[in-house]
Amino acid sequence: MLEIFEKWYRRYLFEEESILLLVLLALALVLLATMGDILAPVLAAIVLAYLAQGLSSRLQRIGLPESFGVAIAFLVFIGIFFGVTLGLLPLVWRQLISLASEAPRMLDQAQQFLVVLPDRYPTVFSEAQLRGFVTSAQAEFAGLGQTLVTRSLASIPSILTVMVYMILIPMLVFFFLKDRNQILAWLGGFLPSNRPLLRRIWSEMDIQVSNYARGKFVEVIIVGGVTYFAFVTLGLNYAALLALLVGLSVIVPYIGAALVTLPIVAVAFFQWGIGSEFYWTVGVYLVIQALDGNVLVPLLFSEAVNLHPVAIILAVLFFGGIWGLWGVFFAIPLATLIKAILNAWPRSQTQANEQTQDNEL
Repeated sequence: MLEIFEKWYRRYLFEEESILLLVLLALALVLLATMGDILAPVLAAIVLAYLAQGLSSRLQRIGLPESFGVAIAFLVFIGIFFGVTLGLLPLVWRQLISLASEAPRMLDQAQQFLVVLPDRYPTVFSEAQLRGFVTSAQAEFAGLGQTLVTRSLASIPSILTVMVYMILIPMLVFFFLKDRNQILAWLGGFLPSNRPLLRRIWSEMDIQVSNYARGKFVEVIIVGGVTYFAFVTLGLNYAALLALLVGLSVIVPYIGAALVTLPIVAVAFFQWGIGSEFYWTVGVYLVIQALDGNVLVPLLFSEAVNLHPVAIILAVLFFGGIWGLWGVFFAIPLATLIKAILNAWPRSQTQANEQTQDNEL
């Protein structure tokens, strides 16, 4: 047993830098597990600054001074940040409360639709089963609207926390943009001067994650905006809420699109029933999803994040299970980090020769 472990150690941990990388990864996991809630605004500011840095870099490449590029990128971020927090989110919250208050009426319509199923499919559905399902659903949804209102009133003390975040996050984003090089140089001072492994990982991560993050941001804006315009044109209720769900669903490929289809179909059905408006709504939504997957995604990403669909689904399930909603959002960047580490991990000469022979075969 010791011989096997020693062979594995010499194969993968024969360089000091690989051990340093394992220590850094372990420290990062411990910090996220123990102080994730405390560091949430800092992590959010880092991601937002990373997005804004792309615009700043583009402006500098066309000839603007660095200070002007940072200022314009920060002003654009401020406009989007406060536009979303003060404009979109209150509208979505009101529509969510309205949808919850409409739930009992929707259940009555569903009951009228389901009551004919035992007659048509007696071997599959029974009246007792459907009656029990409708009764339990009514009991759950009847108090949902009141629960939302109660929680909104009970959360008044946390408004102070939200206000602090609304001041803290823009401030952090500004300093991360303005002093980016100084911060990176300060952090690099704690690392060995000779670190080729970390440089390779950072180079691959910077390319892939930057393309992914900025591409996903543009995709969320485009898909959410087009969906909102389409739903408003069709007259669908709760257009802002549903468009926000559709926009955010692109962050989680495959799974997000499948999950968000259900509320859209349900709202359209309870609003219009089975008719032309219902088919138009579902058809337009499917066209948006098809254009997103077959036209928009290839244009924005162009194989920037080369992960197999199975790897994406496993990453969503794993990181979502251990880190909740944040894990779902950052599943693909974290999976990309793991892929970059595996690609850049130092290999012994024997392992390198074996890999060369496999490639030749």
